Amino acid sequence: MADDVDFADERIEKELASALSARIVYSGVSALECECGEEISEGRRLAVPGVRDCITFAEHSALRLRGVRRG
Repeated sequence: MADDVDFADERIEKELASALSARIVYSGVSALECECGEEISEGRRLAVPGVRDCITFAEHSALRLRGVRRG
């Protein structure tokens, strides 16, 4: 018989699977410059092959997707 813990575990597994399937997977050649005009650091280009955004632009984009508004 399923209890609250089982239901919570199922929900966590579904949310994790959804988050993993929605993540951006980069591949290919990394850009040298972000669309915001900033240079993409060598460390970021090596760590995330195929990256197109600098870390600052990527963080702001992620916040916008989550509905966070900044002044």
